[in-house]
Amino acid sequence: MGKSVVHFEVLGQDAAKLQKFYGEAFGWKIEPGKPPTYGRVEAGNGVTGGIGKNDVPNTPNVTFYIGVQDLDGSLRKIEQGGGRTVLPPTDVHGEAKIALFADPEGNVIGLVQSD
Repeated sequence: MGKSVVHFEVLGQDAAKLQKFYGEAFGWKIEPGKPPTYGRVEAGNGVTGGIGKNDVPNTPNVTFYIGVQDLDGSLRKIEQGGGRTVLPPTDVHGEAKIALFADPEGNVIGLVQSD
């Protein structure tokens, strides 16, 4: 079996409006996160999410994150296949390590290092 999608983010200009929309549409309980404009979601089946404000004006954004055991090794493999690193391995509030890459068409996807 391949690697699983473990996290997603939906970002836009009005975090409260997005959180209300997704909470009502799917029955998700959205908890305040870090920063306060970022709500954390337990979407089920071990998948978590975040719904919040994008700091870049007028750029709604949806990203999914794939769980991997080795961020550096995964990024090397991605680059060998024609992708590129957008965000190198980065610690997120001491809770996780993430990285972002662009596929050969420019789609940006996230990686989360699992323990």
